[in-house]
Amino acid sequence: MDFDALSDDLARPFAFLPLATLIAVLLLGMPGCGEGSKEEAGSAVVPPAAEPAQAAAPAGPTRAKEPTTPDDLDTGLVLGLSVFPEAKPGDSGPPVPLPAELEFLVRRGGEWVVTKLTDDESNVFHKAMAYEMPNGETALLTGAGEKAMLRLWTKENGEFVPQTLWEKDFGGRFSRMRDLEVGDIDGDGTRAIAVATHDQGVVAVVRPAADGYSVEELDVEKDTFVHEVELGDVDGDGAMEIYATPSEPNKLDGSHQSGVVVRYVPSKGEGRVVVADLGERHAKEILVHDIDGNGKDELYVIVEGQKDPAGRGLLHRTEIRRYEADTPPDQGVVIAELNDRLGRFLTPSDLDGDGKKEIVAALFAKGVWWLRPGEDPTQPWRKRAIDRRSSSFEHATIALDLDGDGADELYVASDNDKQVRRFTWNGRRMVKEVIYERPDDRSVLTWNIMPIPVSLAAE
Repeated sequence: MDFDALSDDLARPFAFLPLATLIAVLLLGMPGCGEGSKEEAGSAVVPPAAEPAQAAAPAGPTRAKEPTTPDDLDTGLVLGLSVFPEAKPGDSGPPVPLPAELEFLVRRGGEWVVTKLTDDESNVFHKAMAYEMPNGETALLTGAGEKAMLRLWTKENGEFVPQTLWEKDFGGRFSRMRDLEVGDIDGDGTRAIAVATHDQGVVAVVRPAADGYSVEELDVEKDTFVHEVELGDVDGDGAMEIYATPSEPNKLDGSHQSGVVVRYVPSKGEGRVVVADLGERHAKEILVHDIDGNGKDELYVIVEGQKDPAGRGLLHRTEIRRYEADTPPDQGVVIAELNDRLGRFLTPSDLDGDGKKEIVAALFAKGVWWLRPGEDPTQPWRKRAIDRRSSSFEHATIALDLDGDGADELYVASDNDKQVRRFTWNGRRMVKEVIYERPDDRSVLTWNIMPIPVSLAAE
């Protein structure tokens, strides 16, 4: 797991543990789990509970109606988790993580239904997503940690059956498949998988092959974490590019930590090129997307803040920097500053349905924010709070138009509140609805939220 830059603010969801013990557990790794896989049979039915968001959103097209949700949706959500058991009186020693777990949220009969899948062979699912295989069948693709495995899951008689595409001990302190992206990386119509690992700085491409799947490691660097990969075409030449965020091992004290974003172009045989040099600032979260609508993707980087060594708050706030193809690596344009030390997720969106793209930024402790460019996207963007009270270490977020009304809904895992929330635009503001509240006292971190066909959800 990627418990980077852990601070006292992270203690709230793990209040039952001394902070020093928790830090040691999270950074030194977790004990392995037993063999085998299982699908949890039980499900929870969670009624929606609407309430207003914490702040009004900027005005958009007038739809002047309260949002409604269809009784049934063809697409649901899958959440990749790491889970710790509920603390018991008299417990001592570090907590032992539970097996890796996925949660599926689907809309059936007017209610959000939650089912689960667990895998005893790892203790965290960093990401899960739908993947179309060469035979046209859609499977569930997962990247796991501590036992680093890239797997496809297909259903047979309602039960998930895993196929391991790549498993490796990378030889460092940790072995984790940290992030995945799927796309036509080679320009040949094949849906290849870009993978980032913890640790040993591996960036790899996993491709369908005649006898299964092949693995090409594009980069390996000792004692290096790669937190994220993104795919896109920033220079607009038609060749898919891979972007990644390699860094030195995480620091916990908010002190100086260097950071870069690098690019690879496998179809052109191009290896690592630094496209964003952040100096003594650090970045884990990036987004590659055409937000300004000019037909070329842009690179957006969350540059982490820094604590004042003298203890007087933040020396630097979190920044979001924008890069185009011709932007020098040390001259990213700051489009927004946010008053938190960590930014956790960047999500492209069209929340008001006006046809113009925006970005949603989910911070560590200071809420979820709506960022909207003006006529000149290189100038500071407008920013409004969607939910100031939402918080989570990873703060997984995604914008999707699951209900088909022309505007994206925003789905947010506020782990500190044990809730998954859905935000919808009603013509004047964003309206918050709790679609799932975890019923137990287990400590859960949600690493990612992705859309999934209802047919692929656990039953």
